[in-house]
Amino acid sequence: MLKLYDFQKQILNMTKDRNHVAYYLDMGLGKTFVGSEKMKQLGNKVNLVICQKSKVNDWIQHFEDYYSEYEIINLTKEKQDILLEPITKPTIYIINYELTFRRQYLRYLKDFTLLLDESSLIQNEHAKRTKFILNMNPTNIILLSGTPVGGKYENLWSQCRLLGWYINKSSFWQRYIQTRLIEVNGFNLPIVTGYMNVGDLKQNLRDHGAVFLKSSEVLDLPEQVETKQLIEPIPAYKSFRKNSIIEIDGDTLVGDNILKKMLYERQLCGQYNTKKLDALKEIMESTSNRLIIFYNFTKEKDLIVSLCEKLKKPYSIINGEIKDLKAYQENDDSVTIVQYQAGAMGLNLQQANKIIYFTLPLSSELFEQSKKRIHRIGQVDTCFYYYLLAKGSIEESIYKTLLMRQDYTNELYRKENQE
Repeated sequence: MLKLYDFQKQILNMTKDRNHVAYYLDMGLGKTFVGSEKMKQLGNKVNLVICQKSKVNDWIQHFEDYYSEYEIINLTKEKQDILLEPITKPTIYIINYELTFRRQYLRYLKDFTLLLDESSLIQNEHAKRTKFILNMNPTNIILLSGTPVGGKYENLWSQCRLLGWYINKSSFWQRYIQTRLIEVNGFNLPIVTGYMNVGDLKQNLRDHGAVFLKSSEVLDLPEQVETKQLIEPIPAYKSFRKNSIIEIDGDTLVGDNILKKMLYERQLCGQYNTKKLDALKEIMESTSNRLIIFYNFTKEKDLIVSLCEKLKKPYSIINGEIKDLKAYQENDDSVTIVQYQAGAMGLNLQQANKIIYFTLPLSSELFEQSKKRIHRIGQVDTCFYYYLLAKGSIEESIYKTLLMRQDYTNELYRKENQE
């Protein structure tokens, strides 16, 4: 039986008369439960949940556990026009964002409730997924996100449209977004420099069914302790930074543009830096508790797996191809190796209270979301975060930028324009 917290009941009561809602609840406040209960209250016979690929099975399990009155259909496995089949009981269709616009029959779905999990994934109105979703015709809409735009209000416009706030994009930018033009490859592009009238923006969203709630407002969660561990960069890093070309471990790295140079600098700080692996080994040997390790690139994952095997640590892997939590669930001394894109959002990992960042993401949203995997409802222990950073390298710059809740790519373009 589903049991809601009092603050979750209050949220549902606040929006009981609305059929277009957004629950912008801090990570760990149970958006899944609030969203699914709102769906039940709306009472539509046809319901469509769109989520990340890694969350499809989690949503299926959630509805099977708590809503036996529904028939659950996984549209990732159904390529035929399943919606033409007669509906005999309330039904929930579940699909991931990447497949949605490929299931063209969804365009003709009528009289249904649409639930978007992690609605921040439709922030780019030019993306195929966003265009398709904006052209659908749901009766009811439920948006769920802990970080609806990751602090970047310019990306809210698509969600405003779904809530029924039909402000055009140019007016939205004029009212809320501060910009300046820079030249990039011969084109003048607007770069966001700040925001204005933010209070008015949030009030308009509330007037259209949005609820904002932070963990600190309703929960007494444990303390968070963050440790920055500086590691000496390898000589090859300094050489590459100066010359933009290096041969290392049989690979030739050529940074012939700013993005490639950034990529290879990050890799020289991570997968090519044996000192960082040594630092990781020391932390892993210092505790018998569960550990979560976030990484970016496949080679990093392979190195961490090899280290787990060497130390005889049971491990789980979460990435675009694998979602295996067996070791995490069964072993107190397990290591769970998580790729940001696949696992920074939505996972409940509060059986652990320690996260190690082998390398950092460029996205502020992924960074903030990743920290909440352990700092959420059910966590009773102090949460520890370890950042392994190559000293005086791009990693320190990325870290400082993420602390300001900015994407490093934005910082990169600012630097490029100043040079």
